[in-house]
This record gives sequence, structure tokens and C-alpha cells, in this order.
Amino acid sequence: MRINAAEICQDLDAVRQNSPLVHNITNFVVMNNTANALLALGASPVMAHAEEEVADMVSLASALVINIGTLSPKWIDAMFKAARAAKQKGIPIVLDPVGVGATPFRTATARNLVQEAAPEIIRGNGSEIMALSQAGISTKGVDSTSASNQALESARHLNREFNAVVCITGEVDFILNGSATIEVKNGHEMMPRVTGLGCTATAVCGAFADVNKNFEKAAAHAMAVMGIAGEMAAEKADGPGTLQLHFIDALYRICEQDIRDRLR
Repeated sequence: MRINAAEICQDLDAVRQNSPLVHNITNFVVMNNTANALLALGASPVMAHAEEEVADMVSLASALVINIGTLSPKWIDAMFKAARAAKQKGIPIVLDPVGVGATPFRTATARNLVQEAAPEIIRGNGSEIMALSQAGISTKGVDSTSASNQALESARHLNREFNAVVCITGEVDFILNGSATIEVKNGHEMMPRVTGLGCTATAVCGAFADVNKNFEKAAAHAMAVMGIAGEMAAEKADGPGTLQLHFIDALYRICEQDIRDRLR
């Protein structure tokens, strides 16, 4: 399956016009980055983690993003409660299994979430997708030690077992659903040097999943916008610090012509 610039622009316009509220249960490291990225894109972020309020917050939201980067038992309870509320409301759930495979606790939590929360989209790097799919696979913290194409069979397994669109990010992003696979080749080699850009990609998937219920295309369009914004930012950046700065600006400025000129 191929994606095209016109459909990406249509979704981007819808995000900017509708400003979907994306409820993020995410980690301490990326909260500020993720919130700023969603704001720059045109969406509306909220970070709420207390078990006492997550169901109420989900009732206001257009999408739920669950990111397991900094786990605690209380946060895990909140993740499951929020997921149940999202299912009742019928809004999409996007799961980021950050660092799955690094510890048994993290791996068990991620697998239980996939089984019970039934996310519409799972987004992770190659190592995370492999570890989520296969027992015994370990990862190096939150960094990927495997290329995205090495995780294709694991992604197909996850898709078959849980009926979730699987998005593997890396030098080439792969988005899989059934027999269809979309490749997105935009991005810049400096992007992995900035913490939280993978987590940001998951949050952006949440915004696009609100405006496009074809979740495979929603994830692919989100990855295309992320990659193109990264390329635009890299052209102005002196290093990872200024890449992060310019990336937020690029999400704010990205336009139809940028997408038409750069989509690969």
C-alpha cells in the first residue's frame, strides 16, 4: 500500500482544524517534549496519570496514548483503567512499549496491556517490537539494537494475534496491517540523538488516529509528518540540541508543499 501527499495533508488539516485532545499517560522524560510537539502540530495535549481521574479525563479525550517509559504500580493501574474507559467511549488507543525486553517487569506489563487494552496502534523501535512479540528477546534499555526491517516478522505476529496496526520506526518506518505494509522513508540520521522523538511519534499517531479511522494510514501519515519535520529541522540544526528546537518549529510550519516535495 502507498500513501500520498494529498491524504497526508488532508489529515494534517483535520488535526489543525479539530485540535483533538490527546490524553497521554507517558513518562517523565518526554512529557514536555511530547506536549510541545502536539501543540505545534495543532493538537491539544493533556498529561494525566492519577488513577482517580484518568477515566474522567478519557471522557473528554479524542485518543489515548499509553507510554510505559517510567513505570510504577500506580501508573500501571491507571493505564488499565484509562484503557477500559477508552474502549467504552470508542476512542483509539496507541501503545508505546518503551524498553520492553529490558526487564521482566516491563515486558510483562507491556504484554498484559496489549492483551487487555487491545490498542489500535502499537508503535515501537525494532528491538521493542521483537521483544513484545517473542519471549526471551532482550533489549538495551530504550535504545534499539535491531533495524526496523529485522522486526517485520515480529510485527506480523503481533498484528495477527492482537489485530493491532504495528508501526516499527527506524531508518525506514514500516506500518503493517494484515497483508498490507507501508514504508515511510523520511527522517534524518540525527533524530535518534534527541531523547523522546520516538515517544513523540507515538503521541502524533494518537492525533492522526482521531481524524483518520483507517489506523494503518493514520500511523503512516503521522510518520511521514514526523520524518519530513525532522528533515526540515536538520537543515537548520547544528546538533541534537538545536534539532529539537527546530523540530517543534517545523511541526508548526510544515505545509502541503513541504509534504509534496519531500515525501519518500
